Amino acid sequence: MENPTVHSRGNFCVSTDPDRLDIPAIHAYLSNSYWSPGIPIDVVQRAIRGSLCFGLFHHSNQIGFARVVSDRATFAYLCDVYVLDDYQKQGLGEWLMEVIVAHPDLQGLRRFVLVTRDAHGLYQRFGFRPLARPERYMEIHRPNAYVTSQNGTTYTTGGSPT
Repeated sequence: MENPTVHSRGNFCVSTDPDRLDIPAIHAYLSNSYWSPGIPIDVVQRAIRGSLCFGLFHHSNQIGFARVVSDRATFAYLCDVYVLDDYQKQGLGEWLMEVIVAHPDLQGLRRFVLVTRDAHGLYQRFGFRPLARPERYMEIHRPNAYVTSQNGTTYTTGGSPT
């Protein structure tokens, strides 16, 4: 693994040092997000271990995060991007994206993808576009992967109990 990078701007920094990440804070945000409601902390920990992560900090407090799943040669998937509400509208999300797309391990990729419900404008500024050939893409989508019913059944396959 490469040496962690740190980019500073005033009282803010973006770091790829996994030891700086505030896992409970990341989990708290993600478990209440629209894309991963109820995600267990152990899943967040595994996802972080297998990804290139970018922590956004104000002084020592984590205020944002992004994760890139990649082979660091041909493909990358950007996910779990957030900036806390109190820090939005300050250009921090755009700066976080600048740091991500400039990262040395993410250069020369054949494909860099993401999924978003409401931040298309931000990502378009960095070259992301709708799928050129959506008919070629397939997925297994499990929107209820982390939802547990009252009787303890976990739903992991499109709403079907396991």
